[in-house]
Amino acid sequence: MPLWRSVGSTVAISLVNLNVATCRSPAQEGGGDTAPKGEPQIEKLAGVDTSSLTPREQRDWSTYVTELLAPCSDQPVSIAQCIKESRPCSPCLPAARFLVQRVTRGSARSQIETAFRLRFAPDHVKNIDEADSPSNGPKGAPVVIVEWADFECPFCGAASPVLDKLLLQYPGSVRLVFKNYPLAAHEHSEIAARAAVAAGKQGKFWEMHHALFANQQAGLDRNAIVRLSGEIRLDEKKFVADLDSEAVADAVNRDRKQAEKLELRGTPMIYINGRHFELEHFNRVEDLNDWVEYEIEQRTGQKVVAKKVAGVEGAPSSSAAPPASDAVPPKPSGAAPSAPSAPAKKP
Repeated sequence: MPLWRSVGSTVAISLVNLNVATCRSPAQEGGGDTAPKGEPQIEKLAGVDTSSLTPREQRDWSTYVTELLAPCSDQPVSIAQCIKESRPCSPCLPAARFLVQRVTRGSARSQIETAFRLRFAPDHVKNIDEADSPSNGPKGAPVVIVEWADFECPFCGAASPVLDKLLLQYPGSVRLVFKNYPLAAHEHSEIAARAAVAAGKQGKFWEMHHALFANQQAGLDRNAIVRLSGEIRLDEKKFVADLDSEAVADAVNRDRKQAEKLELRGTPMIYINGRHFELEHFNRVEDLNDWVEYEIEQRTGQKVVAKKVAGVEGAPSSSAAPPASDAVPPKPSGAAPSAPSAPAKKP
């Protein structure tokens, strides 16, 4: 029975624990899981602590590390063999530890396989064109986070301070790149996106970015946005002219088209060094810092620990899912979705 199988899942959105935090369509495919057959030998791998796992969990974990291939395309062996033979594939040990974490959480088989594929499969790295998108953090940072967001999306509002905090926790090691994806279902999201781009033309993109999210609940109609431009001391006449300009509209549309090529299904959409931090499978609270620290170590050879900074503010307090009107628009006609490429499994 092949290890990888394409299985859909219905994931409940929780605003309290910020697990899945996207503005998205409520329509999801259903599916189930099939447990691995047989009783695999319990693996013991140097550098991987499995003492907290129950006997059943140890069997499940052993199945994964013996059937999943090492996350290096030039090492066609299992994760377990990669570690035992000290193969030149540095992600093997982190991958084995990642699987311990997922098994401990009680994730379903399909969830673990999908999360592993997103996190480690060599063929899941995308080339993200940053173009002239606004960014915060040094150009040479080992970790580049690209976010597509909608200024009226409450989940984007909750994600913003979390991403800002990373810049303080890992100074000099993280760069945040912002791209717009205004949802048609949000009445003022288009003009808000244009406002951010227009403010950027006066060197104040991030000031407008933060002002828009801070005033999300108060409303972001045109009058409110023009008022915000005054509060951050923009040249109002130039701002209004840019707000209505074709160049600014084109800049927003370029971001939108790029997101659609990546098959955006909800906002915020986050990529870390070209890998999709899919919010159906990764938790901003539990997974984001681990992911960033792993990327820093892989690229610099240095282990880092997050600096302590003030807590995150601005997370929504409601636990209710957003209304259906917050759905992502359907994929444009003529662009058929491509099937996800599955990592190879051990023969």
